[in-house]
Amino acid sequence: MKKNLVLVNTLFFIFSFSQKTMNPIEYKSSPKVFNIPGLSQSVSIDCGSSKMILLSGQVPLNSDGSLVGNNVEEQTQQIFRNIENILQEYGGTGKDIVKLGIFITDISKTPDFRKVRDLHINLQNPPVSSLIEVSKLFRNDVLIEVEATAVIKNKR
Repeated sequence: MKKNLVLVNTLFFIFSFSQKTMNPIEYKSSPKVFNIPGLSQSVSIDCGSSKMILLSGQVPLNSDGSLVGNNVEEQTQQIFRNIENILQEYGGTGKDIVKLGIFITDISKTPDFRKVRDLHINLQNPPVSSLIEVSKLFRNDVLIEVEATAVIKNKR
């Protein structure tokens, strides 16, 4: 009798606190963003009442893979289009971004980046950020790359 009670309580405990899905990780891509073979555009991690979305570094390429813009401001506009398109796949927007990692080839152009960024983020609670000047990105004509992490409430 005592063994049965322990077994029932143990099973109840295990099933009460287990994940609702077997795999809390989901990979997604947006057809509106250029897909580079060998990497995922994003991954979602189910955190219970919300999901954390990690985005690969976004560059100023349109869905065809063509470079958009020849200055930091124009390139940042394309980057945030890409970020918004990916977040829409999860039901989110740029307002859900909690962290940005910015890699820029000329740190003096930071105000041009911020002008565009501020149109897409929650300015009341801006994301934490790291800004790093780099000597070069994967192509000479790419001036900026942005990584983003977002947290989106799950719909219940």
